[in-house]
Amino acid sequence: MTDGQKATLTLNGKTFELPVYSGTLGPNVIDVSSLAQNDIFTYDPGFMSTAACNSDITFIDGDKGILLHRGYPIGALAENATYLEVCYLLLNGELPNKEQYASFETEIKHHTLLHEQVRTFFNGFRRDAHPMAIMVGVVGALSAFYNDTINVNKSDSRRMTAVRLIAKMPTIAAMSYKYAQGQPFIYPDNTLSFSENFLHMMFGTPCENKKPNPVLAKALDKIFILHADHEQNASTSTVRLAGSTGANPYACVSAGIAALWGPAHGGANEACLNMLRQIGDVKNIPAYVARAKDKNDPFRLMGFGHRVYKNYDPRAKVMQEACHQVLNAVGRKDDPILDVAMELERIALSDSYFIERKLYPNVDFYSGITLSALGIPSNMFTVIFALARTIGWIANWNEMMADDHRKLGRPRQLYTGPVQRDYVPVEKR
Repeated sequence: MTDGQKATLTLNGKTFELPVYSGTLGPNVIDVSSLAQNDIFTYDPGFMSTAACNSDITFIDGDKGILLHRGYPIGALAENATYLEVCYLLLNGELPNKEQYASFETEIKHHTLLHEQVRTFFNGFRRDAHPMAIMVGVVGALSAFYNDTINVNKSDSRRMTAVRLIAKMPTIAAMSYKYAQGQPFIYPDNTLSFSENFLHMMFGTPCENKKPNPVLAKALDKIFILHADHEQNASTSTVRLAGSTGANPYACVSAGIAALWGPAHGGANEACLNMLRQIGDVKNIPAYVARAKDKNDPFRLMGFGHRVYKNYDPRAKVMQEACHQVLNAVGRKDDPILDVAMELERIALSDSYFIERKLYPNVDFYSGITLSALGIPSNMFTVIFALARTIGWIANWNEMMADDHRKLGRPRQLYTGPVQRDYVPVEKR
């Protein structure tokens, strides 16, 4: 990992030599960990220039628009693999062969059921509770069912935790939707694929046995793949930080769900769909684009640009194609919201204002439209994201727990408060 390079830092007349590490891809990193021994800390708000771990799961080159999972381009995986294949890849480092895939799929299916007592937890929530609030509570509560049986230091135990989470998250997500609708919970059907089963549990009823549309299931599977992992984002870092304490992994994933709930992270596709609905018609676009360019106007176009990608989001093209397939399948070919989206995309790719600022359409731009066309309400969008991202969270947690050199996460700070003061009794203040 190191090629002998060193960076030199001189401070207060003292010189420090810091090792420089090179990964297989991406920029070099300077190891500043030794500075703490000399009471010197680095300052990096948002951790934009800080590598908190080493990982061989996902690589992103934002300038070139590259996203790789274990070396495989996201486009190739989304077009050719199933979500469970990607889950296997992220967990094990290699794509499964036919026998491995069949075994893994069977194992997942055999863990989709929830303990019957978990069903009663839902009765404690209001019917109008946000489904992400329910997800945080119920996933965290799994810690009470899988506590004594988990040894985070044993690979077999960690693997079983991963299987359970991948398998049970769709069941919990669908139940959170059914509870809000006042409909009975639908049990998993092990004859269906992963995505078909989720649609079955979301929209099925005891009154009829209707198999999910395969076109819609395939599009949903692509959505899951496109959101499976995205390197050390806010929610993944949250899971790692919680996991560094040795906490129960279900509690760690619950913490990740809470972080994902934030509109700046997992809620972007819902915000994008709301913006497209607000614009309403292609003829209104020029006025909204003008507002977006006006620095004195608080309005901004959602779904454009990305904190990491300074090029076209590699997931957006796949999402665009899936969006068209879903709209065709459900008979919404001439959707006015899609017309608005297409015209906004054309403007963003040709207008110098967007090009100079590298405000390219991102995956959220199309995913909100696609999920809406699938019949999924906007308050469930982030739940779908959490369901898909579970594999990324648990793969990163597993990688960290298998590292013999892992440390308890403990960021430092630049203190700007008062210096030491004397206490004054309340009657003298």
